Amino acid sequence: MGIAAKICGLTTAEAVKTARDAGADMVGFVFYPPSPRAIDVDLARALKELAGPDVQAVGVFVDPDDDLLDRTISGVGLDMVQLHGSESPERVAEIRRRFKLPVIKAIQVTDAEDVTMAREFEPVADYLMFDAKPPAESLLPGGNGAAFDWSLLDGQSWQRPWILSGGLNADVLEDAVATSGAAAVDVSSGVETVPGAKAPELIEAFLEAANRISQP
Repeated sequence: MGIAAKICGLTTAEAVKTARDAGADMVGFVFYPPSPRAIDVDLARALKELAGPDVQAVGVFVDPDDDLLDRTISGVGLDMVQLHGSESPERVAEIRRRFKLPVIKAIQVTDAEDVTMAREFEPVADYLMFDAKPPAESLLPGGNGAAFDWSLLDGQSWQRPWILSGGLNADVLEDAVATSGAAAVDVSSGVETVPGAKAPELIEAFLEAANRISQP
């Protein structure tokens, strides 16, 4: 049995069917208009139905207000919420309590101090996600194809399950997992030909690589 894998930023039926059939555990739908991967509620609902009951549908938000969360969660029927902005631990706890869904909190990492800061979210999030801090010129908090020093996570012990993200693709996945100790991974730009355009063959290759890796 391989490690758990999430394919994020899906926008088409073909990409969702490929992820589903190749064994993705989670699919991510982005609700952040500046992103080239952003979709609306109607399309997300159709894609979630296509993913089927065995694949968790994750809504990705950046500093969302309650109205956006309410409309999107109810309209799509999301299974999880991913917060990829500057949400505080208090805001994460509030969203989790109000909407009664598991929450993934993304942590942007440059150095060991950022990893330490993630401890603040352990009591309030269901999952932590470690992603690379975006380049200064980027308007997007994630999906930039950037990696961080995966060894910063090696040997760390966490109260919550965590997900490795940032700069991953099929070619580097084995090394990333071996270096970090990750038991779950997330990919977006690493399975694209251009930002927002997922390639089925790259999705399949990534999930095949994930399935070959033994759980740590």
